[in-house]
Amino acid sequence: MKKEEKTNVMRILDSHKVPYKHYCYADTGAVSGSDVVRVLGEDPARAFKTLVTVARSKKNYVFVIPVDSELDLKKAAACAGEKSVEMIKQKELLPLTGYVHGGCSPIGMKKLFPTFFDRSAENFETVFFSAGKIGYQVEVKLSDIKNIVPYKLGDVTKQGEL
Repeated sequence: MKKEEKTNVMRILDSHKVPYKHYCYADTGAVSGSDVVRVLGEDPARAFKTLVTVARSKKNYVFVIPVDSELDLKKAAACAGEKSVEMIKQKELLPLTGYVHGGCSPIGMKKLFPTFFDRSAENFETVFFSAGKIGYQVEVKLSDIKNIVPYKLGDVTKQGEL
């Protein structure tokens, strides 16, 4: 059994005195959001993935959406007040955010980018997202992280297409 470690996200939550639960599934081989919720036995609607985009204006935006959903780029651009956004290239993720693909969290990026949670997050008392490292998740009240990551809610996912 691998020893659990504190991630940077957990340290940031601790420093802001934000209560959270953390989960380690590093030994399970789960990487995709669907695998993670299955291993943790959680509702996929409460588990969120963090996606980083770039707009035509060259500004970056972060969208946090349910793991079983797909980002609607038109809706995402509209929320951000941009003409269009596209996903950044995978090789750009680490230098831009400090996170690797599969371990990206809205908390603790190298820079604070405008962040949008899918509106469905407000349906739950707590939500799950990456703790900033593959194999680790945190569960928090969305309202508790507002001072760490000022976010907006928006309708940013494709409906009924998955």
